[in-house]
Amino acid sequence: MSEEILINVTPQETRVAVVENGVLQEVHIERATHRGLVGNIYKGRVSRFLPGMQAAFVDIGLDRAAFLQTAEMKGAEGGASAALVEGQDIVVQVVKDPIGSKGARLTTQISLPARYVVYMPGSDHIGISQKIDNEEERERLRAAVRAAMGEEPGGLILRTMAEQVSEEELKRDIRYLRKLWLRLSERLARAESRGLMHEDFSLALRAMRDLVRDNVETVRIDSRETYYKAFEFASEFVPEVAPRIEYYPGERPIFDLYSVEDEIKRALEARVLLKSGGYLVIDQTEAMTTVDVNTGTYVGRRNLEETLFKTNLEAAHAIARQLRLRNLGGMIIVDFIDMVDAEHKRQVLRALERALAHDRVKVSVADMSSLGLVEITRKRTRESLEHLLCEPCPACKGRGMLKTAETVSYEIFREILREARQFGTDQYLVVASQAVVDRLLDDQAQSLANLQKFIGKPIHLQVEPFYNQEEFDVVLI
Repeated sequence: MSEEILINVTPQETRVAVVENGVLQEVHIERATHRGLVGNIYKGRVSRFLPGMQAAFVDIGLDRAAFLQTAEMKGAEGGASAALVEGQDIVVQVVKDPIGSKGARLTTQISLPARYVVYMPGSDHIGISQKIDNEEERERLRAAVRAAMGEEPGGLILRTMAEQVSEEELKRDIRYLRKLWLRLSERLARAESRGLMHEDFSLALRAMRDLVRDNVETVRIDSRETYYKAFEFASEFVPEVAPRIEYYPGERPIFDLYSVEDEIKRALEARVLLKSGGYLVIDQTEAMTTVDVNTGTYVGRRNLEETLFKTNLEAAHAIARQLRLRNLGGMIIVDFIDMVDAEHKRQVLRALERALAHDRVKVSVADMSSLGLVEITRKRTRESLEHLLCEPCPACKGRGMLKTAETVSYEIFREILREARQFGTDQYLVVASQAVVDRLLDDQAQSLANLQKFIGKPIHLQVEPFYNQEEFDVVLI
């Protein structure tokens, strides 16, 4: 599977697209006005301790207090939380960005990532990514990092990309992270007040560090300045990546390649069309995300069971891609079309698991229920694409629906009757959207005439182009 990474840079935002075999799989966006906080290290102050929840709110200088659980504290077993008191200074790292109404999630277990390893200065543990499953390779890596660490304090986690990496490359990562921690420790010691102590790399450089793997053929960047920074960074820390970085000077916008812009627009829609004629309906709420699979126009060639099986198989691959593309996290419930054949159910579930295996984020899949429901949990560390690019509709208050012009017309009739009973006036003026006024003059014209006769007062209509379909005013004149 070949990959290409496209990086679009403007003064306002940086966008990174991961394209596999010509198809967009992931989008990462960072805006200059509110960069992500994950990985940032702060000196904070405990503003409130909650013994019953074994957690604390910590002021790190953001609009909302951040949240620290006992489980996220080093040496938390045995009552480490008892050491926390209100007003206490504490060094913390952000593990989850603020999402919705929730503040950032924190840990005191500081970790500094590089290309192949993650350095944990407060630990002595050496861990290896579970995706490296060859036991001989795991032992080789464990021995290599132990030799590189020597008697120096600190723990390490070897990332998936460390597989088959030479001992010298691992040493280079470790040396870099130790120097970084030494500088950070000195800064923390000098700091007299709460605030940001260390900020993670910009999105473009994080892409060089975290997203570029062996199967990435090209990294194209449309900003000359960012290209030079990325090339310099790669030359120092990931030299094998440097030759694959290209400056893209084309007049055609870089995200028009592989129709990336169109794919992003489609990723904000609830309905996802399948090639067979079936479709998915994705509904994202604060509590969970639901995915409903439908056959649509697909009728199959042999029988109904074949139709359901083929649609569900195609849906399994589409769902895995949509979770990555939309960056959906937390609990996800997939409602596959109900199948009778147990073997078909097993194959659909296996297809879903195989498709999700390509995800960089940790994903767990439960067995399919008798009703065809599959529960998926996907680690959530940042806002979804929809929450990042959109906001609740002011017209429908986030319902995703608008009242029809007919419904609003009836509300106007009731409001006029209410006003007529309470106040005396010579006439009424209804101010509403074009769609509602058209409805009142067309289908509801007879009802409007009957209402005028009933109250004995004339009713005038006025279009307000800035009103949405649910907005109206009844003015006494």
